[in-house]
Amino acid sequence: MNQKQSITSLPESPKDDQKRRMVRYGIAMSVRVACVIACFFVQGWWLLACVLGAVLLPYIAVVIANVGYKEGGVVERPVSMLPVRYQPPVSRDE
Repeated sequence: MNQKQSITSLPESPKDDQKRRMVRYGIAMSVRVACVIACFFVQGWWLLACVLGAVLLPYIAVVIANVGYKEGGVVERPVSMLPVRYQPPVSRDE
């Protein structure tokens, strides 16, 4: 017997996935802006940390934003929608 697919096992909708990635990108870029501003007020190794954050965070933010949603269930096609394979007729003369 075929088990029915639960709606909770479906993957995240594209709209929700895009929103989640935009929020992550916005947070990363906000931290970058804070690093740039902090560069004017900190000294020592904190300055190096802020400069590295300001330089590397744009790359990291883009990579994080481009990673799609990988969790969730697999969407399965109904059996009636599967293509029918051609089987040649069997000869009964043998």
